[in-house]
Amino acid sequence: MILKKIKMKARIYITLTIVTALALASCKKSYLDKPLTGALETPLLETKEGVKGVLIGAYAALDGQQGGDAAIGGGNAWETPPDNWIYGGLTGGDASKGSNAGDITEINSILKFTSDASNGFYNSKWKADYEGLSRANTVLKLVAKVSAFTDDEKKNIIGQARFLRAHYYFDLKKMFNNVPYIDETTTDFNQPNTDDIWPKITDDLKYAYENLPNTQPDAGRANKWAAGAYLGKAYLYQKLYAEARPVFDAVIAQGVTANGKKYDLNELFDDNFRAATNNSKESVFAVQTAANADPDGPSNANNGDMLNFPYGNSSPFSCCGFYQPSIDLVNHFRTDAAGLPFLDAYNDNAIKNDMNLGSDDNFTPDTKNIDPRLDWTVGRRGIPYLDWGIHPGNDWIRDQAYGGPYSPLKNVYGQELQDTEGDNHSWAPGSGINYNIIRFADVLLMAAEVEAQLGDFAKAESYVNRVRERAALPEGWVHKYLDDEDPTGGFSDEPAANYKIGTYPLGYFSSKELSLKAIYFERKIELAMEGHRFFDLVRWGIADTELNAYFTYQGKLTNDVRGGRFTKNKNEYYPIPQRQIDLSAAGGAAKLKQNPGYH
Repeated sequence: MILKKIKMKARIYITLTIVTALALASCKKSYLDKPLTGALETPLLETKEGVKGVLIGAYAALDGQQGGDAAIGGGNAWETPPDNWIYGGLTGGDASKGSNAGDITEINSILKFTSDASNGFYNSKWKADYEGLSRANTVLKLVAKVSAFTDDEKKNIIGQARFLRAHYYFDLKKMFNNVPYIDETTTDFNQPNTDDIWPKITDDLKYAYENLPNTQPDAGRANKWAAGAYLGKAYLYQKLYAEARPVFDAVIAQGVTANGKKYDLNELFDDNFRAATNNSKESVFAVQTAANADPDGPSNANNGDMLNFPYGNSSPFSCCGFYQPSIDLVNHFRTDAAGLPFLDAYNDNAIKNDMNLGSDDNFTPDTKNIDPRLDWTVGRRGIPYLDWGIHPGNDWIRDQAYGGPYSPLKNVYGQELQDTEGDNHSWAPGSGINYNIIRFADVLLMAAEVEAQLGDFAKAESYVNRVRERAALPEGWVHKYLDDEDPTGGFSDEPAANYKIGTYPLGYFSSKELSLKAIYFERKIELAMEGHRFFDLVRWGIADTELNAYFTYQGKLTNDVRGGRFTKNKNEYYPIPQRQIDLSAAGGAAKLKQNPGYH
């Protein structure tokens, strides 16, 4: 299946020269320029192969890039990363910006919620998503003109295109809330952003769920069950819990991956973040990447995370030291004598770190109880960092006072396989590790949330415990090296830290309040550094209290977040890019309205 994925990615970029001509580029007379009519009428595209090629182009836009070296929005790959590490991770308190204060300063204000509509990152993100959905719209236009498809083939193509369109609109909705809706029937592309697009997103996902097949010829394509998981997520975001429940029930009981594997948790937590296990049974829908797939062509790697590797005096990576896990995040992984988290007092039970220590200072890692998922999520001093060696702390950190003592880990490839899983097409590292937009653990925790909201606390508890049971398997923990001087030589049977994790005792989930608190916490640690946290906090309605508490605590330890402040009824959404508002004013007043609180 991995081979199929790579072949699929190779075909993607053959198609890009065609698809780019069709793109809604957002850079000329209106904020969403219409496609070139002449290009749409070409016989090359009005064929089965033409439609299939443009559909692959719609998948290609999932990575937020065009050709691998620049974002579709005209900026850089990290401005439009598919994992939203800036817009969902940093701003959710998962991580400090990292690097140093003078590097890519546009992120500084986003992190602290002090940015305005002129920040170019927002414009890049807006255009990247509209590029993707415009490609999906082009597929829907073309497929209607080709009679050679059977009914089932046509339903499959339409279902995939509508799934992808829903994904791009979902991303825009949770980022900006008020966005204009453009579909395959639109002729006037200068639309207002006054209507709620949730019904449109839901309709697309319902169609995909009802019409896509169980499996697909390529592992990276959307199937019925990916659509079901996304539909359940859309219902959850809209607080339509009764509608979400039967969908999640079906996905959990019957769902399979596009390549036919029954949905389940991987036995090893770490297998969700290794290129060798891309498209596993836990992968519901993922952005497909491949390292070094075409040495002479554009990169197909995960370049949205190219900044997010340890970087310092002795780092084995060429760049860049961003996205450093926060001290606050790490403290969430402390567990008590029963292996349960401190739901309220995690920062009162802080995990020992080497903050403010130099490279030559003696340091012994924390010896108290720790959730084992920590060391597959965060690089910390004194602990094996994959097979790269013992993390040395400050020597792999650009500015510890600014970004803290930790390194990102989930997007990093190993040393032994660096030639095949690492990608060096650019000046900074890329990797062949897929990004899971939805994985099965996420589905279980979303389903748990639905059950808690509907009053079935026992079922919610069972879903959370299923996730924790996987984390408790010792074979899935980080272990010490056989020889610290030879990190690629294998691992011993001795755990690298004092790992202790337990399941919630029967009946612990005794109320909605307590159940939701435990579920929210579990999402924090299971999905840490995967770009979900900010959007979770917003939909739960607790972003102001959680993030301002984070700024207070973390701001005493690292100076990157000092001055940060989340303003309720404003910062739940990012500003509509001023560039887009200005472009929508052609011929009169601007059609796009700014979000509340921004000027």
